[in-house]
Amino acid sequence: MTRPFFPAMDHGHMAHALRLAARGMHTTQPNPRVGCVIARGETVLGTGWHPKAGEPHAEVFALREAGEAARGATAYVTLEPCAHHGRTPPCADALIAAGVGRVVIAHEDPFPQVAGKGIEKIRAAGIGVQVGLMRDAAHELNIGFFSRIQRGRPWVRVKLAMSLDGRTALANGSSKWITGEAARNDVQRWRARASAILSGSGTVLADDPRLTVRLPGDEPFVPPLRAILDTHLRTPAGFHVLDGSAPTVLLHAEGAAVPPHLQTVRRAAIRAGDGKGLDLRAALHWLAQHDVNEVHVEAGPVLCGALLAEGLADELLVYIAPVLLGSSARPMLQLPPLDDMASRWKLDTIDRRQVGDDTRLLMRPAA
Repeated sequence: MTRPFFPAMDHGHMAHALRLAARGMHTTQPNPRVGCVIARGETVLGTGWHPKAGEPHAEVFALREAGEAARGATAYVTLEPCAHHGRTPPCADALIAAGVGRVVIAHEDPFPQVAGKGIEKIRAAGIGVQVGLMRDAAHELNIGFFSRIQRGRPWVRVKLAMSLDGRTALANGSSKWITGEAARNDVQRWRARASAILSGSGTVLADDPRLTVRLPGDEPFVPPLRAILDTHLRTPAGFHVLDGSAPTVLLHAEGAAVPPHLQTVRRAAIRAGDGKGLDLRAALHWLAQHDVNEVHVEAGPVLCGALLAEGLADELLVYIAPVLLGSSARPMLQLPPLDDMASRWKLDTIDRRQVGDDTRLLMRPAA
């Protein structure tokens, strides 16, 4: 299949649309992040991005700004325009009504009610459509949305903070703070882009974490769901995850006794796994069914290791501090022993950068 040729001007406008889409990084959940640019030649006539679920989509804002000038112009959209009536009217219809002469789309929408129908509707109206410009960047921007729709589970990002010798806490459990302030602030942005923050009851009992987002100033975000794997419903009354500052769900074993203080807390029964805990795939499937696109994991070495060992960790977000904690300190991950080096877990480094005094690595299991 021959890929369409896109001139440099098209690349520039689509890059602009992708930057606009990224402005919804922390607010569009559960919808995808989408940007749109209306242009005639090099001249930008209108721009838009989708701010949050229930509000107009990117195309609508861009068309409003362009007005009558949109007639005969080119619309650059990072995701296929919708063709169905949801909480807002179809964007494909809006583009057709505006009389645009051409539509360039970065990526098709996998959502079953769209999935090619938007493209078909626009083409049926006699408007030229080209698809695939900066496809990979558009996919990356909505990697959790694609995962939920296509795989039936969220994209799972495991965050780890470790010393240079691969330790995450002292033998007594103390871990505040391994990394510096810049790294801890950086983590808040990764939390904010997630649909849910996942942890285990062991971490909750040991650290009583808040698992909330703390961004500077008045920067908007949709509070991620705090999802706690609490097999036997051990979370005590008065702990931060029950404080109501963010939505919380306790994922527990079927038949677990519910103590009085958890009677009014949102809960979900998850089938048991092969070991003593919950079936992690079933837990992720439950989250996907409840519109969770990206899961940010902040947990201990057992849960983080299990996600990696079971092939459920899509990314590792690792902060490495220039400190040493010694051989008695706790390891980063608890993984099963290997018989030979050929069986080792291989990772591809997607991004490497300095964050304050610490090094941040974004890695994915090698294909």
